[in-house]
Amino acid sequence: MAEQALIGLIGGMSWESSAQYYRLINEGVRDRVGGVASARTLMWSFDFARIEALQHAGDWDALAGELVTAAKALQKGGADFLVLCTNTMHRCAWAIDAAVKIPLLHIADPTAAAIQAAGLTRVGLLGTAFTMEQEFYRGRLEAKFGLEVLIPEARDRAAVHGIIYRELVTGQVLDASREVYRDVIARLVARGAQGIILGCTEIMLLIGEKDSPVPVFDTTTLHAMAAVDRALGNP
Repeated sequence: MAEQALIGLIGGMSWESSAQYYRLINEGVRDRVGGVASARTLMWSFDFARIEALQHAGDWDALAGELVTAAKALQKGGADFLVLCTNTMHRCAWAIDAAVKIPLLHIADPTAAAIQAAGLTRVGLLGTAFTMEQEFYRGRLEAKFGLEVLIPEARDRAAVHGIIYRELVTGQVLDASREVYRDVIARLVARGAQGIILGCTEIMLLIGEKDSPVPVFDTTTLHAMAAVDRALGNP
């Protein structure tokens, strides 16, 4: 078979979800190729403490600069395409696209494709406050794919965001927080959500299909499998 493309992973935001990317991508290649096959990857992994501080300070220009440094290093290292292992930091995807010649596989695109394949048009979005409230993510889903995106009410957004930053990025997976998310999902469904986007790459550590009365779309797994497709020549 032809040599796999080399995947450039921009990770560490947090490493808890980046570890899932590494596992999922390697499992995907092994399952499709067989034997002892695994993925060809390079990873740049940030210190998330610095990234988190810049996020909450609202310094997106500095964050864009950090991502550009990583993207250029991975391109120089021979990566054929890039995977940014976080939803929130796609706020700065434009900077990566402008800085390097290799493509960035945007996390929203395989997510939207899965939603469309399921025949759904109205979905609820869970994620950090940045992802839920700003336009960079919802706007892409709406403008490029024609989806209607619902976000939780303000109190629920604060709860979802807090659990991500207090618990999930530090590896804490608590039953009480799972119940909070289930309640938030129920309220989105009551408002008409036909499916739920797990729009933060750590959320899959906490909830899954069994926690929702409607289909869930795990962006971590969908993004990782899209990377496998591209690496094996099936973009």
